[in-house]
Amino acid sequence: MRELVTKGRQITSDMHSRRINASYFALQTGDFQAAWEIARAAADECRANGEIGKLAVLYITLATSEIFLDRFTDAMATASEGLQLTAETGRPSRAGCMHGILAWIAAARGDADRCAELATAAHRHYDANGIVNGLAWAQWAQALLDLGQGRFAEALDRLEGALAGPVGHRFQAVHFAPDLIEAAARLGLPADGPLRHYETWAAASGLEWAQAVAYRCRALLEPDGDRAHEYFRAAVRLHAGSGRPWESARTALVYGERMRRERQKSAARTHLRGALETFQRLDARPWAERATNELRAAGDTSLSAAGADSLSTLSPQELQIVRLAAAGRTNKEIGAQLFLSPKTVSYHLYRAFPKLNVTSRAQLAGLDLGVVP
Repeated sequence: MRELVTKGRQITSDMHSRRINASYFALQTGDFQAAWEIARAAADECRANGEIGKLAVLYITLATSEIFLDRFTDAMATASEGLQLTAETGRPSRAGCMHGILAWIAAARGDADRCAELATAAHRHYDANGIVNGLAWAQWAQALLDLGQGRFAEALDRLEGALAGPVGHRFQAVHFAPDLIEAAARLGLPADGPLRHYETWAAASGLEWAQAVAYRCRALLEPDGDRAHEYFRAAVRLHAGSGRPWESARTALVYGERMRRERQKSAARTHLRGALETFQRLDARPWAERATNELRAAGDTSLSAAGADSLSTLSPQELQIVRLAAAGRTNKEIGAQLFLSPKTVSYHLYRAFPKLNVTSRAQLAGLDLGVVP
């Protein structure tokens, strides 16, 4: 009997390892939805079996997938919970990656102080344990913050420095290549190597959104105006219905900027308004500000860069709790899943209700709160 129990545990462990590997390979190939679904199933199994110590690595995959699925608020909540898990389960080696992911989200939202704090923590973890994943997110985050705020030379220096170090061999390097290309293009510099690298990956992935980004990159570097417009139009066509609103908005922004500089102001406004709407929905404030400034330069003064939805006012833990409450979980059940006392859960709900303009748990069911954890 003891041998059967031991064998059963070994089979469960093997299946868990396979799921972790499968979710990781899905990330590498750009199938972020599959990566999230596999990691989510494995995390649910870990909770059911009481294997809390194995959750930290799965939370890295979940948060990474949520970033690439443009669910930034979800990613922040997941990484924050994952960071808490690393402390509670004695897995500090995973904390660097959580810090790096949170730094990236802070960068996308323009929170410079928070980005710097989290990136420093990720660098510190890399110095301590040599795990590169968190360093990759941190370096990308700092460059993204520079790029969003128009510091193109600083962004380019950071990304070229990252490519020259251990981060150059991580999968993040493929995904920050378009940022490097945009920074180089704005400075009038070539970026043929990163362009070839990204185009090769995009073609191999078979993903329409990736091919659209490749066309955007080629358009940014194309000196011939007519060909640049052809590439931009191809990018816009492929973005339509292919997912990744973040990347679609990035394309619309740079295309609108180009049109505005060429005095095609009416056409520019169409692309810039679409970009602004997406950036506002994602609470990507520096990018929304860039789109707004371009709209004003194109003759539209009716819009502003304000407008994050009420979910962005919740802390990551408040968001997790209200989602579970909306799904009908009791305070005791929520506390068991999030490792909190029922009293702490009640306190967070008390703080969250005014932010969501509700007064009871029943009203939560009528809100769009995203995916329940």
